Amino acid sequence: MVSKIERPLHVNSTLSILLDELGEECEKVLFLLTQLKLANLTDDQKGDILAELTGAVSHLHVHTEDLPELIEDEILSLPDQD
Repeated sequence: MVSKIERPLHVNSTLSILLDELGEECEKVLFLLTQLKLANLTDDQKGDILAELTGAVSHLHVHTEDLPELIEDEILSLPDQD
């Protein structure tokens, strides 16, 4: 049996939480995109998927607003390699 062992990210705790949440939301978006590709979707199903996708994309936008700065702070905290 193959098992997937996840280790915690080696970054500050705030960044770690945000990156975990980002991964979860990205998985949701990918799932919704896959659903949109299904054959024979009714208009209601397509509308529901698109509505969920809109919410997920909006959440990603808000969620990632400060992420570049947090990543930059993490990079700057790395020790210099001479």
